[in-house]
Amino acid sequence: MRHILESEQWLPFSVPMVFAFLANPQNLPPLMPAWQQARIEELRLIAPPAPPAGSPSRLGTGVGTTMILSFRMLPGLPMRMNWHAAISEFEWNDHFVDRQIAGPFAFWRHRHSVKEELRDGVLGTLVKDRVEYKLPLGPVGDLLHTITVKAQMERIFAYRKKRMAELVPKFVEALVRRRDNG
Repeated sequence: MRHILESEQWLPFSVPMVFAFLANPQNLPPLMPAWQQARIEELRLIAPPAPPAGSPSRLGTGVGTTMILSFRMLPGLPMRMNWHAAISEFEWNDHFVDRQIAGPFAFWRHRHSVKEELRDGVLGTLVKDRVEYKLPLGPVGDLLHTITVKAQMERIFAYRKKRMAELVPKFVEALVRRRDNG
């Protein structure tokens, strides 16, 4: 059975800044819990179309970008799991989609969306994640989902929100400093 996880987070930064952060594959490992010890093993970056005027970065994961990410599935386990993913959709300052090619899930599709939103007089960005996934092993996988995987996915995305709140301001500051210095 396919499962859906949805998450939202508002950040007080412009859509182009937040999208540039999300579209940079180097920012993925720091968004994952430290116990997973995530690292990019291989990255084949396909440039996206030229960014719209005012975008702070030309770097992005265009359609066809592939990545192999390795990580620990459970805390304390010494073995690592490889996750092969590919970008199947990319639209500047709107959304991109990554799909699992090979890895721990029978199916995985993650849509990262951004949209401008005003909150308390501050113009910022609403980040929406929608993950559709299916575990292997049929009914056993569904039982594992109920017992442990659903809660683990929710904890991982809660951690991701916390880390984005910490990392996006530093990323934006670095982009602004680089732009100001020439």
